[in-house]
Order: sequence, then C-alpha cells, then structure tokens
Amino acid sequence: QLQASGGGLVQAGGSLRLSCAASERPVSRFVIGWFRQGPGKEREFVAAFRWNGARTYYADSVKGRFTISRDNAKTTVFLQMNSLKPEDTAVYYCAAGSRTIVSRIPLKEGYNYWGQGTLVTVSS
Repeated sequence: QLQASGGGLVQAGGSLRLSCAASERPVSRFVIGWFRQGPGKEREFVAAFRWNGARTYYADSVKGRFTISRDNAKTTVFLQMNSLKPEDTAVYYCAAGSRTIVSRIPLKEGYNYWGQGTLVTVSS
C-alpha cells in the first residue's frame, strides 16, 4: 500500500515536499512514480525512478524545479517541489510498478499500485 501526504496551499514561487510511504520495502525492480491530475485534466506523469537504480525521470514541465528522492532507511519516497506555479495545482498521486519497462515509465498504465492523492494548491 502507498500513502501520499504533504499537500497544501502555497503561494506561487513557494515550495512543498510530498511524501509517499510504502507499507513494505519495494522490490528492487519496482519503479516508483508521482503523477498529478489537475482540474478537468488527465492524470499526467511528474517524476519517477527505479528503486534499485540511480536514474530519475521527469516531465519537461517540472525539470529543474522538482526532485524525486527516497529515504533508504525507510520506505518513503519524496517529491520536493520548488518554484511552484499555479499550473502545478493538482491532486498528486504516488504509484508503483512491479514490471514497468523504461518506455512505460511516463505512462499511468505502467503502474499497478496507486496511493490516494494529496491536493496541492498554488495561488497566484
């Protein structure tokens, strides 16, 4: 199970850190990702990494502003969001994929475990 938290209301230019706690340590091959769904929009990819790898993946819209990381001692994944913009307003979801190949990392269909979302609202 995955549980996301850390959402809230922030002014444009501000920062938030989201957390995604897993009920057990992901198997090394798992991919952990963050997606978001804005009002009236489709769910879209934000960031991801493979649990046993160093490489990270980001949507172009968040590159340079968002950072995905993990706590090696625990089973928590973070999404540090800086320089937030009103268009970042969305419900943010964390997800895990047990058999996600690289080409499917940005696709929600590549993930088979989802947590509940946490709302991020960025005011202008």
